[in-house]
Amino acid sequence: MRTKDRPMFLERALGDIARQSFGDWLAVIVNDGGDSAPVDRAVAALAPEHRARVAVIHSTDGLGRSAAANTGIRTLSTEFVVLHDDDDLWAPSFLADSVAWLDASPQDAGVVSRTEIVYERVEGGRIIETGREPFWGAMSRITYADMLQVNHFVPIAYVYRRAMHDEVGLYREDLHAAEDWEFNLRVLRRHPIGYLSERVGAYWMQRRGQEGILGNSMFVLADEHDRYDRMIRDEALRAFAETHGDGLLLYLSRYLQDEIDRQLSARKTLGQRATDVARRGWRRLRGR
Repeated sequence: MRTKDRPMFLERALGDIARQSFGDWLAVIVNDGGDSAPVDRAVAALAPEHRARVAVIHSTDGLGRSAAANTGIRTLSTEFVVLHDDDDLWAPSFLADSVAWLDASPQDAGVVSRTEIVYERVEGGRIIETGREPFWGAMSRITYADMLQVNHFVPIAYVYRRAMHDEVGLYREDLHAAEDWEFNLRVLRRHPIGYLSERVGAYWMQRRGQEGILGNSMFVLADEHDRYDRMIRDEALRAFAETHGDGLLLYLSRYLQDEIDRQLSARKTLGQRATDVARRGWRRLRGR
């Protein structure tokens, strides 16, 4: 769990972990350059049996999202790993369901749980829920093809085998956003990832319009997400061209642009026809 100066969320997240029906967990909190006292108080407030399962790493200098995640992962010797962002939540059976899936499906590198977006706002020191909606509600499986378009799951929903880091590497520390998506792509090139679709297991908390330390990285770091998304894609494209040449890429780039132009032109023509029909109908009505 990465955290920095958000004790309200940290306390809620620790309580969330403590309420899991699966009890054989270890939590590593990486305090990424924030005040250490609130973190220590949040851990001290846990029941003794839960407090004994929590380790805290205080980093005096901000490591950044990827480096903070890797710092926590390097300390683990567990079979499975999940990044629990300090503002997100789980259903009580999340860990139990995820571990049961992975025990029964050795071919899967990890498993994603159906996720719900929970909208909230912070007001007067309180967290107030304002609404909910499904996240990729129509999704029935995790595929590499879909992930090439956009990340279809968030860290809070994904339990995976610790051995994946030995096989494909840690999170890239030169990426300060979209680091989970890039790691997921490396995993999916080699292994399938399961999907627990029957019920919601993870809650992605969002605070649209919330600025500063209490905001979501999805919104506060929107420009960074776009920058690193483009960087990852450009690196992959250049690697492909280095091996296979520019031919296919040159063809596809022109073909796709021509197809987009053709469809836009067709829509414009259809729209113009509809407008003409409407105008003729209006003239007839006026003529009456």
